[in-house]
Amino acid sequence: MANIEDFSRLDIRVGRITNVEDVEKARKPIYKLTIDFGPEIGVRTILAGVKSFYGKEQLLNRQVSCIVNLEPKVIAGIESNGMILAAEDETGIAFLTPERELANGSKVS
Repeated sequence: MANIEDFSRLDIRVGRITNVEDVEKARKPIYKLTIDFGPEIGVRTILAGVKSFYGKEQLLNRQVSCIVNLEPKVIAGIESNGMILAAEDETGIAFLTPERELANGSKVS
């Protein structure tokens, strides 16, 4: 079971998706997302397996919550530097997003 110290090690930030690209070499349908986390963290590339649920136009300029201190992972030759948080049920997935517009880089606590 996780404790509060485990949770506190995660750096979860709000960022804005500024670019969405297909990843043709991937085994599963994924997007390469460019996400702006503000001046402290900067711009990151995060790969997300959400192509079956969202079109590019639905993602562009959207704010999302992401874990930004995970070890990088290379998928289809592209380094992913974080993970978007989402919930899933029988109808699909939904991003965990702020209820109002926040500054990019805002910390989730």
